[in-house]
Amino acid sequence: MALCIRSRSWRSPTRPGPLWTVQKQIRTPYQRAWTLKQPFSSFPRLSNHQPPAFAQYPGPISGAPLAAVTRPPKVTIYGTGGTIAGSAASAGQTTGYKSGVISVGELIKAVPELSKAADLNAKQIISVGSPDIPEGLLVHMSQQIQKELDSDTTQGVVITHGTDTIEETAFWLDLTVKTDKPIVLVGSMRPATAHSADGPMNLLCAVKLAASECARKRGVMIVLNDRICSPRFTTKTNANSLDTFKAEEQGFLGCFVDSQPVFYYPPCRPLSHHYYFNVAGWDVKQGLPDVDILFGHLGLRQELFQAAVKSDADGIVLAGMGSGCWLTDAGEAISKYIKENDFPVVASRRTPWGYVGGTKNYGLGDSCIGGGFLDPQKCRILLQLCLAADLGNGAIRAIFESNKPGSHATVPKFREFKIESTP
Repeated sequence: MALCIRSRSWRSPTRPGPLWTVQKQIRTPYQRAWTLKQPFSSFPRLSNHQPPAFAQYPGPISGAPLAAVTRPPKVTIYGTGGTIAGSAASAGQTTGYKSGVISVGELIKAVPELSKAADLNAKQIISVGSPDIPEGLLVHMSQQIQKELDSDTTQGVVITHGTDTIEETAFWLDLTVKTDKPIVLVGSMRPATAHSADGPMNLLCAVKLAASECARKRGVMIVLNDRICSPRFTTKTNANSLDTFKAEEQGFLGCFVDSQPVFYYPPCRPLSHHYYFNVAGWDVKQGLPDVDILFGHLGLRQELFQAAVKSDADGIVLAGMGSGCWLTDAGEAISKYIKENDFPVVASRRTPWGYVGGTKNYGLGDSCIGGGFLDPQKCRILLQLCLAADLGNGAIRAIFESNKPGSHATVPKFREFKIESTP
């Protein structure tokens, strides 16, 4: 029922003229409260006997117009285990803990702010320490993530992962998932039970990055310690420190300020990223080609290369000294085997950064494929995909050495290689 208050009339002591009237009409308790709170000057002055004009009010709660509802972007989180899901016996323990014992759902519940950042969909695909992630799972992850991101409703994907092999999984996904949407891998250096555990903040940053429109067309990214990293050039440099992931020569893509992503450059991809391996038709059960890594050092026995070949290795990566150097006697034996058998061998380096070409390598000559700026573990991933795509040594060399000095006059045409299971 409407409530009316009798109007009051008065003559202004400072302004001669007719009487002025203020009328207030209050229809509901909510409107009454709103009206009585208004300053006196907000009411219109009316002459006597003029039809009343009432102060504007927002209307009853049930009838007030609602602001447009903006739904948070949809982000899918895949859990794989790792330190970020680890648990230790005490809060001060940061080594010797159990990895992958906390579910991705529990990780999300531990960070309430995540629900404000995105509409989350959690999927636990495995829960192990990252050294135990099966290679066949990489194919399965690529297939599932490709389907997820092909959906119009999904903005991005986050993968919780152990830091020991996070760069390998990230590089794999960068080569096998074709999308403009962000794929973010995140881990931690301290278990979830530790004092000042870094996992919750890393996860919050990763979700906000995956939900950001600014993260599109940048490929797969790694998030740790307020850094946004490219998997092609980033590597883990310290077994214990929070600030472990580095890309000394190429640098980071961006950082986080107040858990919000800040990029240093417009969206772009590395010059050497001009190929994509379509694994949609690859049967996970068939496994990946076997590629071994040999680590160069003083006194290296040349029999190790022959042992790898005899154990049915499909290819070999050499983590050479300096810029891919190898012992002369062992290198001559390797070069001879390559020429006689057209066997794929990629020369890389054991140093954290640097370039390794395919010609005039000490001890190896021109026999090996140059790994370029890729470290041994990433050379191995790329060589596995090339072999699975049934590429010959010439085509493999062209892919690996596309970023060699003087090759940037023109950007290579983007190519797609399809990997399908043979019947």
